[in-house]
Amino acid sequence: MPIKSAFCELVGCRFPIVSTGMGWVATPPLVSAVCNAGGFGILAGATLSLDELGASIAAVKASSKNPFGVNLRADAPDAAERVQLLIDNQVRLASFAAAPNQELIKRLKGEGVLVMPTVGKRRHAEKVAEWGVDAVIAQGHEGGGHTGPVPTSLLLPDVIDALDIPVLAAGGFRCGRGLVAALSYGAAGIAMGTRFLLTQESPVPAEIKARYLAATLTDTLVSRRIDGHPQRVIRTDFVDALEASGGLSRLLLALRSGLAFKRLTGLGFFRLLSAGLAMRKAQGISLAQAVSAANAPMLTEQTMVKARIDAGILPTGQVTGLIDELPGAAALITSIMSEAELSLTRLSGMHHG
Repeated sequence: MPIKSAFCELVGCRFPIVSTGMGWVATPPLVSAVCNAGGFGILAGATLSLDELGASIAAVKASSKNPFGVNLRADAPDAAERVQLLIDNQVRLASFAAAPNQELIKRLKGEGVLVMPTVGKRRHAEKVAEWGVDAVIAQGHEGGGHTGPVPTSLLLPDVIDALDIPVLAAGGFRCGRGLVAALSYGAAGIAMGTRFLLTQESPVPAEIKARYLAATLTDTLVSRRIDGHPQRVIRTDFVDALEASGGLSRLLLALRSGLAFKRLTGLGFFRLLSAGLAMRKAQGISLAQAVSAANAPMLTEQTMVKARIDAGILPTGQVTGLIDELPGAAALITSIMSEAELSLTRLSGMHHG
């Protein structure tokens, strides 16, 4: 009983399971493992320099013949060059955490690249659909990293009722029963971050994965102290200190991380600052928050790359509290699909003797 999905038809994958473009985590080995197993992998592009992004796209193409996506930041100072890279490489889809502008959407679509932003509210979904995006990820409050206030069970049907493009469900998914639940709401599939972070192919250090596996359902919190936007992370001593800190110490942390981000992405300091100022103007946020927006990727790098829980954050979905194993990506996708088919068989009352 193959599960038909408008998203699978749109992008050309076999199963309606997407691994999201998590910074530092969604590397070529994880993305190609997901794609080779019939899912749709999204490469983390926002935390790479332009050259690294080009090399990573080439690495995925070399190890998988299947379509994949790349996650970009629409507000990156070199967003235009990154978009060109996707076009030149005929990448199937560009995903965005914060919605890109109409011009960017038009440019990607005009060159045959699909566009899929993540939304946390119905009105955001309606707006990007008007702008011509091809699909959206509706991420509920349970989701990891930046997340909205509405739980998945309420957000999902609300967004699906508003749109006539494929909607993927995110926030709280890890298994076949969840996939069936999402499909029953009218979703075209599920998108998962934390579940794929906790796989064999994920590059996250073993001691960090162990911390995720040990977390319970109540060990996460949503903090605005990281970059001014609500972000779900595992509660640690570092996060508690950040929650208690004043504006000045946060600004110093942001500046330090901003300089590190500059070294990493090869963006000049003035370019970084002007991007911060433009963001400040567009979003009406303080300079500390604008500089802090470059801060979050660096705080994530401390943990995901350097294994330093004392100096960084652990972005996570609440679902980490229900995950207790580290399968390979292919085994995970197979188990999700077989559990989904079992659930559907049970629901339709077809008991095989």
